[in-house]
Amino acid sequence: MYRTLEELTDHPVFHYFAEISKIPRGSGNEKAISDYLVRFAKEKGLEAIQDEALNVIIKKPAAPGYESAPAIIIQGHMDMVCEKNKGTLHDFENDPLQLRVIGDMLYATDTTLGADNGIAVAYALALLDANDIPHPALEIVITTEEETTMNGALAVDPAHFKGKMLINIDSEEDGKLLVSSAGGIRVRQILPITWEAAPNDAVPYSIRIKGLKGGHSGISIDKERGNANKLLGRLLQDLTMEFPCFIEQMSGGLKGNAIPREAEAMVRFHVEDEQKVKEKIQQWDETFKNERQSSDPEVSIKFDRSFAVSDTVFSKETAAKAISSLLIIPHGVQGMSMGIKGLVESSTNLGVVTANEAELTFESEIRSSIKSMKYHMVTQAKAIADMLGCDLLIDADYPEWPYNPDSKLKKLFEAAYQDKYDAEIEIIAVHAGIECGVFIDKIPGLDAVAIGPDIFSVHTPDEHLSIPSTINNWEYFLYTLKRMKDL
Repeated sequence: MYRTLEELTDHPVFHYFAEISKIPRGSGNEKAISDYLVRFAKEKGLEAIQDEALNVIIKKPAAPGYESAPAIIIQGHMDMVCEKNKGTLHDFENDPLQLRVIGDMLYATDTTLGADNGIAVAYALALLDANDIPHPALEIVITTEEETTMNGALAVDPAHFKGKMLINIDSEEDGKLLVSSAGGIRVRQILPITWEAAPNDAVPYSIRIKGLKGGHSGISIDKERGNANKLLGRLLQDLTMEFPCFIEQMSGGLKGNAIPREAEAMVRFHVEDEQKVKEKIQQWDETFKNERQSSDPEVSIKFDRSFAVSDTVFSKETAAKAISSLLIIPHGVQGMSMGIKGLVESSTNLGVVTANEAELTFESEIRSSIKSMKYHMVTQAKAIADMLGCDLLIDADYPEWPYNPDSKLKKLFEAAYQDKYDAEIEIIAVHAGIECGVFIDKIPGLDAVAIGPDIFSVHTPDEHLSIPSTINNWEYFLYTLKRMKDL
C-alpha cells in the first residue's frame, strides 16, 4: 500500500494526476491546463490540435504490430467541479489542490479532488508518455466545460478523427462497463426583483441551512438527499405566515449539477419576535433532522443576528414569488426506467439560487434518458415560470447516449475482463451526462463504452479516489488495448 503522496506518484498515472492538480481547471478556467496538454504533446513529438473551445486532440501512431488495427478515440474532460468547505481559503482560480493520502484513498484538502475527470487526463498522459505499451493508433481528445455546458464536446470538429470506436474514461465504478447515459438541459427561471424600504424597527438576521451531504445531481439523485434550497423554501414560507418577515437576499447551492448542501437567506424581523422566531426555527431544525435522519443526519439551521445588507428588502410580491419558486420548482426523481432495473429515467435538480440587484435566478439541471421526457420537463418549467411572471432561459442541451446491444467494443471489453479476472464485468447505464452521446451524434456509426476507477462523493469536498481501484482499472485498460490488434 502507498503510505505517502511521494510514494504514490512513482506510479505514472498518479504522477500525472499530481501534476495536473497543480493547475487550476474549474469549468470555464481551462486555458492553463489546455496549454499544458499542448506543450506536453509537442515535447513528446506528437501531433496536437487545440481548437477555439480549448479542447485538445493529441494523436499517437500505432505501436509496432498494431498498424493494421483500427484507430481508437480515447476521451475525457479537463475541467472539474470546484466546491470547498465553508471557511476554506482555497482560491480555485489560482491555487493548486492539496493532495493527501489517507489509507488507500486519495483526497484533496477541504476541496473537491477533481478525479472527475482528472483521472482521464492522467490515464491519457501516462499512455502518451509510455513507449512500452501495445496499442492501436490513438486519437486522444480532452474536452472543456463538461461539468457545466458540454460546450467543449459540442464544439469538437469530427473531421479530426479517423476512429470509429471511442473509450470514454469518465465512469466512476471499477468492475463495471458503462454503455448508456442520460441527456440533459439547463433551465433558469428569472424573477425580477422589486424593492421597498426596510422597516426601521426590523432587525437583520441570517438563516442558514447547512450540513447536507449533497452530491452529483445525476448519480446521487435517487439517494433522496436533502436539497438546501427546497428546505429553505419550506422554512421561509412558514416564517412569513407566522411573523412579519422581510427578505433582503437569498442564495443557495454553487453548481447546477450538484445537489445543494447549503442555502441562506438574509431577513429582518421585529426584535420583539426574536424569541418566538428562534423557537419556530428550532422546531424546523428538529423536523429536518427527523426527516433526514438517514440521508443527511448532520443537517442543521443556523439563526444569527446580522448586519444589514442594504436599506431595502424584497417587496411582498417578490418575496411571495421567490418562496413559491422554492416550493414548486421540481426537484428529485421524476421517473424510473422500466427497461433497466434501478436506473433513474428522468430527474431535475434545483441546484442554484442567486440574486443581484435586478433579479433572482433559480437554476435547474434536467436529465432524462428519453428525449421526449426531457423536453416535457422543460415544458413544465416554462409553465411554472409563466405562472409566476418569470422568464425562462434554456441552454446547455446535450443528447442522451442510447444503449447498443451489438457494440463490438462492449463485447471486446467483456471478453478481456473475463480473461483477466475470470469473472463477468457488470454492464451498467447511468443517470448522468456523458460526452459519449455528443460524439455519437457527431460521428456516424461510432461505437462507445466508458470505464473508470472507483470515485466517491464526487462534486463535494469529500470527493476521494480509490488508489487500488485506479491501478486495477489502469491495468485492465491496458490489457484491453493490447487485445485490439484482433479487431
